Amino acid sequence: MNKDSKQGSRRLRRTSLVTATVLTCALTLASRGEGVDANQHRRNQPELGHRSAHLLQIQGQAFKDLNGNGKLDVYEDWRQSPEVRAHDLLQRLRVEELAGLLLHGNMPSTEPVGNDSSGEYDFAKTSALISQGHVSSFSTRYNPEPQALAAAHNRLQEVAENTRLGIPLTISSDPRSHIESSALTSVQAGSFSKWPEPPGLAAIGDPALVHRFADIVRQEYRAVGIREGLSPQADLGTEPRWTRINGTFGEDAQVAKEMVQAYVEGMQNGGTGLNTGSVATIVKHWVGYGAQENGFDSHNSYGRFAVFPARNFGYHVIPFTGAFAANAAGIMPAYSILKGLAIDGKSVEPVGAGYNRQLLTELLRGTYGFRGIIVSDWSITKDCRPTCVNGAAPGQPASFEDLGMPWGVENLTKEQRFAKSINAGVDQIGGSEETEVILAAVEHGLISLPRLRQSAYRVLLQKFELGLFENPYVDEDRADSIVGNPEFIAQAEDAQSKSLVLLENVKHFLPVAAQGKKVYLSGVDRGAAESFGLIPVDSPKLADFAIVRAVTPSEVLHPSYALGHIQHEGRLNFQAGDASYDALVEASQYVPTVFVVGMNRPAILGNVKDKATAIVASFGVSNKALLNVLTGMISPQGHLPFELPSSMQEVQEQKEDLPHDTAHPLYPFGYGLTY
Repeated sequence: MNKDSKQGSRRLRRTSLVTATVLTCALTLASRGEGVDANQHRRNQPELGHRSAHLLQIQGQAFKDLNGNGKLDVYEDWRQSPEVRAHDLLQRLRVEELAGLLLHGNMPSTEPVGNDSSGEYDFAKTSALISQGHVSSFSTRYNPEPQALAAAHNRLQEVAENTRLGIPLTISSDPRSHIESSALTSVQAGSFSKWPEPPGLAAIGDPALVHRFADIVRQEYRAVGIREGLSPQADLGTEPRWTRINGTFGEDAQVAKEMVQAYVEGMQNGGTGLNTGSVATIVKHWVGYGAQENGFDSHNSYGRFAVFPARNFGYHVIPFTGAFAANAAGIMPAYSILKGLAIDGKSVEPVGAGYNRQLLTELLRGTYGFRGIIVSDWSITKDCRPTCVNGAAPGQPASFEDLGMPWGVENLTKEQRFAKSINAGVDQIGGSEETEVILAAVEHGLISLPRLRQSAYRVLLQKFELGLFENPYVDEDRADSIVGNPEFIAQAEDAQSKSLVLLENVKHFLPVAAQGKKVYLSGVDRGAAESFGLIPVDSPKLADFAIVRAVTPSEVLHPSYALGHIQHEGRLNFQAGDASYDALVEASQYVPTVFVVGMNRPAILGNVKDKATAIVASFGVSNKALLNVLTGMISPQGHLPFELPSSMQEVQEQKEDLPHDTAHPLYPFGYGLTY
């Protein structure tokens, strides 16, 4: 057991616990989540966290009387296996409680969808969804200080404990442990440790580091009561224009497979399945999402198709086999319609993957034997309103409320969409709290009760495996000392530095001796530069050298659409009028210039290469971590996780489903210099 695991284990919630005198060495392991096999039921007293449930004392051991009937029921008996307990509880559920388990809702907030940090939970609405809607899985984007987040989750778990059967909440989050974030697909890190984006981790190329990263994320999530991560992405970045490449491990399937497996094992506290120390992973997006037609994203109506002109669909499955090897808890289907695809000679139905029985039941569960839960991506059952389909009127941009992704089933009613998705194999509808829609589908014979029970069992089983029925509470007083602690921050910052890829270094200009050097800065914090002994100046004419930070260019091709103004689309090449490129042109006329490009997509650097003295590719890096490398305190270690094309024409000519296939890449996959 490593130092961090010991440290994390001491920070668990200590309120309302069974007396420590009955705890044995095995109890200590169970409470820490170290080495606990979810398939082996406990023999020793676990730590019980409770606020309202009474404790039953039986033969010197304590049990939570979750349903308040004064006796020990099988599902309350921690000595039984998770499978036995889940089956027992399943038989006690009313149909509306079954339906609630098939929903993975958004935690109601006082701010609109998409706001990462300002909106507090609406406790009245959330309590109603738990108590009356019977929803027990929620995704959160709330991001206050860790203690406040932990306290909020404890308060909500107390509401769940007071329901008829005391079913605890499973609280999930999109990624929130990277230095950068994207609207609707990740959360600002706030106090959490800030790591490079997944392509940066792939650039380092060390699965052991990815495992360590995920283990730290696990500890930070658990400290605030988050027990499920809607990550990692196992998608492949084979289409350079695609906006979500920054969430992938690049374009190479074998690299991505290794990284995904390490990520899942780190988050889930081992590779044998869930245990009481796990944060469950929902690996996404099954399957082929990275092969987006023309690089458009399937959050948008105009980007709803993935295409496979090279017939390379099987290549996009490979990273998911790493998730299967690590016994990932869940899989999330893609939004996309897999256009013109045939599997085993059978044409794939032209509907989004969340509605596709061939992809979910036949391929995922049948061919690959997946046994976890399938959680649909968010808003697939919502209407794509007219402004979502056609764009808003000039001057009236569409809002997130207009957004829906019912691709291929637009003509079905909401009730029919729920039924088609669940019957295709989805266990939880993501982003919905509409229990009444599932109940109507059952009443009208569109979903059978056995099918409902099948998914409800899978959801309950994981709650038991995670130990939530014994203790869903966390020690809110210790959350601040776990999340973003100095050791975690230092490791994350070190990874940021090591992920940088040195592409050009004319006459070995880097590393630069910083002390007393005058530097012109564009996009770099003056204070950070001064802390390294550099002297910032206001003009490149006065400088010894310049540093210009940039991001891969993009263009707004569909400004009237709900996401058209915030997603990166279109061009990848720098041109006059781009502020960072203009800064490079000006500075390079006078002094050696270091050009640092944030690779949220693969940039085209043809007209940068002849101007910059050094070029560095980054994947989420602080100014301090960047300067650590530029001044030689740390050597760059990264290698490109995807090739960098030489022209937009070659990007347009490459095939969306093939990796490494632009005709003459300026920098090939795996390229990287060092000092």
